[in-house]
Amino acid sequence: MEERKAQKKVRRGIVVSNKMDKTVVVRVDRMAKHALYDKPVLKSKKFMAHDEENSCSIGDKVLIEETRPLSRKKRWKVVKILERAPLFESTGPVEEE
Repeated sequence: MEERKAQKKVRRGIVVSNKMDKTVVVRVDRMAKHALYDKPVLKSKKFMAHDEENSCSIGDKVLIEETRPLSRKKRWKVVKILERAPLFESTGPVEEE
């Protein structure tokens, strides 16, 4: 008999914090209909995800997948970085003449 494995949940979001070691905070946005006014409303939820190589930076679009509990709040892991955030180079203070 073939055993079927359950599909793990996958979400796509944007990294909003990478200050912790091997952990990133990912904001996942979704559109929902307002209960009373039937208008589309943007809803957000933040997930803590495991980033083994500390390769994610703020603003990156990532794919996260559900996993076993890794800590008190961490139940997701970063599977792939879909799009890197643009890097802005600082040229230093602007000199005026």
